[in-house]
Amino acid sequence: MKPDLGITQKNLTAVHKILNGVLADGNILYIKLRKFHWNLSGDNFMELHLLFEDQYTQVGEAVDEVAERISTLGGTAIGTSIEFAKESQLKETPGKVPDTQGMLKELVADHETIVKSLRDNLDKVEEDHNDAGTADFLNGLMQEHEKMAWKLRKYFKES
Repeated sequence: MKPDLGITQKNLTAVHKILNGVLADGNILYIKLRKFHWNLSGDNFMELHLLFEDQYTQVGEAVDEVAERISTLGGTAIGTSIEFAKESQLKETPGKVPDTQGMLKELVADHETIVKSLRDNLDKVEEDHNDAGTADFLNGLMQEHEKMAWKLRKYFKES
């Protein structure tokens, strides 16, 4: 049974697509955080090891909430690595492990890419698709990614 939430099916379908993109980005970032957590070495090892763990835990919880939001709105969440790679705007680098500063820069760039996308999408879902609830949800996610990027930026070495 489809939900009757005061949003047309056409708008719900558009919101499902947007949320599946958010889900894909979150899963790619989650995988990248795990990879960097496992392969970290050097200065600030333990601090960053714990910070990356904290972030992949947060991102893991967030992707679950995104999938549940899709389901709440009557959609189907994507769920395979092929779908995540296809739908995500984030890029992976198979076979490569950057140094610590490279990891930090890549993660900050990914968080900031997600922030910009969420900012754009929260306006779309509210203004174009009449879904204030999802706009509010995306706003909360955006703030979490802003804070995670800020924490990572504090580790940049001045050049």
